[in-house]
Amino acid sequence: MTEGLEEAYWSVHDGAAASATVPQVLARLPKITLLIGRLAWQADRRSTLTAVVCQLGSAAMAAFGLVASVHVLQHLFAAGPTPDRVRAALPQILLVAGFLSARALLEAAVAVAQARVTPKIRTELECEFLRLTAHVRLEAVEDPDWHDEVYRANDRGLFYARMIVGQVVSLLSAVLGLIGSAGVVSVLHPALLPLLLLSVLPVGAAAVGNARARFRSFKRWNALQRRVRVFSWLLLDVDAAAELRSDAVQDALLDEHHRLTVRIAEEDTRLGVGSAALDLAGRTVGGIGTGITYAALAAMLIAGWLPLAAGAGAVLAIQAGRASLTRLVEVGHLVYEHALWVDDLLAVQERCRGLLSRTSAVQAPGRVEEIAVQDVRFTYPGKDVPALDGISFTLRAGETVAFVGLNGSGKSTCAKLLAGLYEAQHGSVRWDGVDVRDMDAQSVHRRVACVLQDPVRFPFSALANVTAGAGTLTDVVPERAMAAARAAGADRVVAALPGQWDAVLSKRFKDGQQLSGGQWAKIAVARGLYQEAVLLLLDEPTASMDPPSEHAVYEAVLRGRLRPDQITVLVSHRLASVVACDRILVFDGGRIVESGSHAELMCLDGDYAAMFTLQASGYRTDAAEAGEATP
Repeated sequence: MTEGLEEAYWSVHDGAAASATVPQVLARLPKITLLIGRLAWQADRRSTLTAVVCQLGSAAMAAFGLVASVHVLQHLFAAGPTPDRVRAALPQILLVAGFLSARALLEAAVAVAQARVTPKIRTELECEFLRLTAHVRLEAVEDPDWHDEVYRANDRGLFYARMIVGQVVSLLSAVLGLIGSAGVVSVLHPALLPLLLLSVLPVGAAAVGNARARFRSFKRWNALQRRVRVFSWLLLDVDAAAELRSDAVQDALLDEHHRLTVRIAEEDTRLGVGSAALDLAGRTVGGIGTGITYAALAAMLIAGWLPLAAGAGAVLAIQAGRASLTRLVEVGHLVYEHALWVDDLLAVQERCRGLLSRTSAVQAPGRVEEIAVQDVRFTYPGKDVPALDGISFTLRAGETVAFVGLNGSGKSTCAKLLAGLYEAQHGSVRWDGVDVRDMDAQSVHRRVACVLQDPVRFPFSALANVTAGAGTLTDVVPERAMAAARAAGADRVVAALPGQWDAVLSKRFKDGQQLSGGQWAKIAVARGLYQEAVLLLLDEPTASMDPPSEHAVYEAVLRGRLRPDQITVLVSHRLASVVACDRILVFDGGRIVESGSHAELMCLDGDYAAMFTLQASGYRTDAAEAGEATP
């Protein structure tokens, strides 16, 4: 377990910059810059244009400042008395100060523009991402590959989409600074340009080595840290606490945790020592290059090829170029890797657009007299055996129908097809003669209320938990909410809460309340009843309820429904709960093998009768059996 964890979905691009070659990184950086520029332009054109113009202006001010510094040095190194030279240099000194002040203002303007555009990019990407993922078809959500991609995009893509804007700005600043330094050197003397490269390239090579070492080390550190989290989670998990203590497993977990944390500490030390060695090597080579550069400068000065002031200016330009190149390497690696996460995010968004539920001008009706399922076949992706294999039946308004059968028989799949969550691959599901595939998918979903065995526990108020199924957390019809709560038995749950309907049902909030599974089931049933939908689907909704509560819910749903024209479908393993249904459909192997009322199916003495008799026998006490055996 500690050595063989698979790579996590959220770590697939970690260390990618370390394995890429320098030409690969350099070739990709312009594309990344254009991508981020396009996102920024779409989010806020004015701020993006301001950032670009001000960044160019800042680079120009830096270059002009270097040129003005050279002129200052020319005056200071000229012949004559020192006071006269200083006075002659004063205008150029003021000019240098002006350029530096202008550069500071422009960089502040870049920061302001960046602060305006970055949150907008994040907001637009996040809203679009959630809108798309929330509306893809159910089968996409159930695909584990899609699930991993979406969570990776959410965890990393959105995070780095916010960070990468500033990184691209820093990258452009470093590039422009390097270009400016090279331009100043070229103006001073064309022969100085090779000297600039000789001075900065060793420093750049050391920066590349350090960056790669950090990325590789992070990859190893991340793998170790993931393993440590397994043990931390087990030691802190409330569900595991009792067994850990009863079996005295803590020491074994703590020993393994200590072994891994020691390895992490060793990895941190190895990184620090390696980084120091690389830095020393880079500084040594860079120092040699700088020494050669300065020696060449001295030779040029002695030979009279270059004035002394120009030589001093070249030193300033070379130092500025070295700083820009180091920054370029460090930020370039980050931008390269972080852009992979942003690409992931955009790719997931594009994939989701192709997985959206259908849209149509045809809306699902508010009332339905008949739902006809005709020869429907459905097979899950990657499966060879169909989940539904040619089923046909009709549901009518005011009718209660139960789906029963063994696990995997197709009853829940059929319920999802009725709800419009899946589409039939063959055959049709028609509402009053209209195929649901011709209707707008969301309008169908709004007309169907689903109450599932494991309902969503919204961290909202009790009232919002009831109204959420109707598409609102704030608007409510009080009489309807109260009637639904009474029918589901949720009114007594709410009455016992501090704050009652306003009580927040989550311990994540101050004074939040925690409900039991049975209490949540009642809230979920109330949510389904509140919708007053055309079709009410109940898939094992009372599995966690006590017997009196379960009986009360079925009495309300099957006999005292709020809408007599509603079609109610009950999916259940507890056959005692389906006795009162108008009709029972028995599923087996994706087919409907029996259909009829409870009495009719018991007389048939088939699969349903066998299952019902088996379950009923489990309630017979030994005493009752002994009494029956007494002559």
